[in-house]
Amino acid sequence: MPNFIEDFMSSMGPEVAKKLGSSLNVDQGTIQKIIPILAPMILSGLKNQKDNFGGEQRIDHILNKYGSADVLQNLDQLFSNKMNDPKADPKLGGLLGDAGTQAANLISKNFNLDSSTAMKLIPMLAPVILGFLTNKRDSQGAGSSGIASLLDQNGDGSILDDVAGFVLNQVTGQKSGNLLTNLLGSLFGKKN
Repeated sequence: MPNFIEDFMSSMGPEVAKKLGSSLNVDQGTIQKIIPILAPMILSGLKNQKDNFGGEQRIDHILNKYGSADVLQNLDQLFSNKMNDPKADPKLGGLLGDAGTQAANLISKNFNLDSSTAMKLIPMLAPVILGFLTNKRDSQGAGSSGIASLLDQNGDGSILDDVAGFVLNQVTGQKSGNLLTNLLGSLFGKKN
C-alpha cells in the first residue's frame, strides 16, 4: 500500500488546504505545510489504540464511529460545523490525549497562528483523515488488516519512519523540519 500521507496529499491535500484555509482564514500554503505534520499524529493515535486497546477491531470501531467517508464529499459543511462546535477538542477524546493540545500549541507558535485557530485544526482535519482511511478500507479493498498494516508499513513499531521521507520533502526549511522532528518524536516517544 502506498504511503498514506503521500496518497492523501496528492488526492485530497489541495482541496482540503484550500477549504480548511478559507474556513480558518489562514493561507492555503501554510495549511499545506501543517497537514503533513498533523496527519501522522492522527495515524499514531490510531496505531496506539490498535496496539493497546483491541487490535483491528479497535480501528474498525473508531473508523465506524468517527470516520464517515461521506465527509470527503462535503468538506465545506464539515468545516463549517467544526468551526461552530464549542466542544471541538484537539485531544480528539482519547485518540491523542494531551499530545493534541501540545501539538496545537506548537503549531500556533511555529506558524504564527492564534491559539484558538490552532486548537481547531486537529478536530477539523481528523474527520477527513479518518474518512479517507474508511474509504480505503471499504471502497478500495484495503480491509481492516490493510489499514492496520498501513499504520506501520515496515513493522518496526513506529509510523514515523514510514512517513518521514514524504513529510520532510513537504515541510521545507530548517525551522519547520525541526518542528516536525521534535513534535512527532516528543509526543510519541520515538527517537530520531
